[in-house]
Amino acid sequence: MRRLKILFFSLLCLLQITGIKVSAQPGPPVSATGHIYAEIIPVFSASETAQLNFGRFSPGPQGGKIILTPQSTISVLGSVFKGTGSYNAASFYLSGDADAAYSITLPEAPVILRHISSAKTMTVEDWNSVPAPGTGTAMLRDGAQVVNVGATLNIGTIHDNPVGVYTGSFTITFDFN
Repeated sequence: MRRLKILFFSLLCLLQITGIKVSAQPGPPVSATGHIYAEIIPVFSASETAQLNFGRFSPGPQGGKIILTPQSTISVLGSVFKGTGSYNAASFYLSGDADAAYSITLPEAPVILRHISSAKTMTVEDWNSVPAPGTGTAMLRDGAQVVNVGATLNIGTIHDNPVGVYTGSFTITFDFN
């Protein structure tokens, strides 16, 4: 083995002295295959599952407010008399990519409710929700979540708001972050 090493070293020295170059021949080109991945996530969707319902009431001589929380609890202020029957917060069912963060944007301006047979109106304002509104404040646990929305109904006198049904609509925006 030692002899082979000496012979190899001697040959290498001889090649160096004589200036003969030793190089490997270039081989054929080599190629490799890369892979591409893309995933389309489920559509982010929202649908109303319960309407915002302030229930039945009578305005009284001075009017007032009905405050309905996202948890469907109600407070009555002023000369408003709460009637019997049901009331509830609005509910929206959201679905999309599991654990995706999203934003909730509630109406900023008052929303007008109109009497179905006259020009009389009431306003709804001071919107709130659970989860809270804001950028990236909510997350779709396992790809779904219910968002509850409450607000305050401003009620005039019996002259301003005569007996009857008042209706309107509002827009709430849900956006992926």
